[in-house]
Amino acid sequence: MSSSKWEMQVSTHLEAAWIAVDWGTTRLRAWAMSDSGAVLAGAVSECGMGWLSPPEFEGALLEIISLWLAKGRRTEIVICGMAGARQGWQEAPYRKVPCEPVLPGKQVAVRARDERLDVHIIPGLSQASPPDVMRGEETQLAGLLIAKPGFEGTACFPGTHSKWVTLGAGKVQRFRTFLTGEQFSLLAEHSILRHTVAADGWDKNDFIDAVREAAADPASVPGALFSLRAGPLLGSPPAGNLRSRLSGLLIGAEIGAVVGELGERAIHVVGGGAVAASYATALDALGYKAVSHDAAELTLAGISLARTVQRVTGT
Repeated sequence: MSSSKWEMQVSTHLEAAWIAVDWGTTRLRAWAMSDSGAVLAGAVSECGMGWLSPPEFEGALLEIISLWLAKGRRTEIVICGMAGARQGWQEAPYRKVPCEPVLPGKQVAVRARDERLDVHIIPGLSQASPPDVMRGEETQLAGLLIAKPGFEGTACFPGTHSKWVTLGAGKVQRFRTFLTGEQFSLLAEHSILRHTVAADGWDKNDFIDAVREAAADPASVPGALFSLRAGPLLGSPPAGNLRSRLSGLLIGAEIGAVVGELGERAIHVVGGGAVAASYATALDALGYKAVSHDAAELTLAGISLARTVQRVTGT
């Protein structure tokens, strides 16, 4: 679990005014909230959307929030992320960009079996050309605009499927998704490169060298990737830390693909841990200013904005 102040474990009973939930593909996070929007407690579960069938979502949620539910009234629960996917608890239809990241009160109601639950899901966003979708990041983008009123520019969301989002006039104008994190995992653990790329270890200089190489010529990356295998086979001196080079080549190629859209503005990197730190390092090495944001903090701000006024009933 992240060490973020926004992600605390709870083992005692308390009564939440309402509950905020971020439901990812691999992990579920929930926070007990006060009327004023303060975090009373938090919990994390490994029951991400990818491990659940639709009938299992309610039980997975109750496992970590049951101690927070009020007596004598329904507790409002506002969810962002993959619970609203087609394979999730209940589909929350996408809103098309350009549009505001979230619309206060315009969430999809979910009919829960447990009468203590009043559940609503925040819709994701979609883009027609090129085809793209997001769920969860829209809520963090809403939080970013709260933290940086009037912000116009680029936000980067590192992860398994990283996203680059252009914001302007208070709206998401366009975005692009890259499979960089998934590619790294597949190549390092399931491809021929697993024989030469170590399971751990890191060298910042090797990473930066690979980032610069790939960003300057993204088309060269497929060949550079195979050299990570061929060099050791031919007895060539090790090209530094190969795991670092693999990550640098993939992230550098990703940044090289979007560099024409970045301009001279600072890039706001939303996330935590080693992956977000790697993106910040790569951007800095390429001459951009990376401004880091705590993802959970922005998520809570975005969910709080969404949690108002009238709801849209799901079908």
